[in-house]
Amino acid sequence: MTLGPLMVDVAGTALTPEDTEILKHPLVGGVILFTRNYQDPAQLTALVSAIHAVRSPALLVAVDHEGGRVQRFRPGFSLLPPLRRIGKAFDIDAKAGLELARHMGWLMAAELRACGVDLSFAPCVDLDYGVSEIIGDRAFHSKAPIVSQLAVAYMHGMKDAGMAATAKHFPGHGAVVADSHTHAPVDRRAYVDLDDDIMPYRRLIANGLPAVLAAHVLFPEVDRDAVASVSPRWIRDVLRAELGFKGVVFTDDMSMAGAAVAGDIVERSRRALDAGSDMVLICNSRPSVVTVLDVLKVDPSPASAVRLVRMRGRDGMPRDTLMASAEWQQCREMLARCSAPPTLQLDAGHA
Repeated sequence: MTLGPLMVDVAGTALTPEDTEILKHPLVGGVILFTRNYQDPAQLTALVSAIHAVRSPALLVAVDHEGGRVQRFRPGFSLLPPLRRIGKAFDIDAKAGLELARHMGWLMAAELRACGVDLSFAPCVDLDYGVSEIIGDRAFHSKAPIVSQLAVAYMHGMKDAGMAATAKHFPGHGAVVADSHTHAPVDRRAYVDLDDDIMPYRRLIANGLPAVLAAHVLFPEVDRDAVASVSPRWIRDVLRAELGFKGVVFTDDMSMAGAAVAGDIVERSRRALDAGSDMVLICNSRPSVVTVLDVLKVDPSPASAVRLVRMRGRDGMPRDTLMASAEWQQCREMLARCSAPPTLQLDAGHA
């Protein structure tokens, strides 16, 4: 059995019989975890091991674990800074900022790999235009060249820890106000005006980017009929053909309101796969998962199956070994410094 094109969620901190039955379905290829699935590192390790044991080849296990506001596992894990903090470090000292990006990418990935988690949907490479309700400090910076440099460093840090990076939210979510979790965002810029948003993807792809997560944002000047996550124009023409991307394309969660414009849950999923996506996420809606598993008919894609297997985590070390390592200690020291409040220095000669 190969990995199927759907990534689904599970109910709690251990697999239920219903979870296991769903995970055995040939259309399923991965599981995404949330805060409700976490108690502590030992429980997480057991849950991930149970998920991996359901099938062969083992299902992919993923999480959103960027740091800042978006970090699903907290007690027992390093509390990572939002990516904007890394961008501010770059503004002060570019070399130090790049070093911090690589080390925070390594720390995030190494701690997850110690529990068996295959991948985190990171880094976010949206630009900080100062308008998005959902992006905000999840972005490294407002300037595309800086985002590109920091994202490459972060990706290399993840790779060093045995985790493949996933850049999101393609082709860009930072210039729209609405949150695609609750609304259907529309970006009315022409394609030529999106060069800055696409720049980080060009740079990452040139450095071997393994995966991209596509946004539920409509760009009517590029494709008036489809949000990016279900758009052949964006996935096949721009990402694959123009940018030369050879890795995995994930969709954002198809249960989100931003995807509703693409039809019902089955139609959304079908359109995403037809557009060239490799794996469709359906989260926090078990009835939607059951409906798709019952109704969706797709032909297996050998190319997608190969790409998905390459997303499996590697080189994870036991948690105790990780925490005793010099690299983990160094990263924790850097984390403490970047998380500390700035020191206020007053010039006695001025009020």
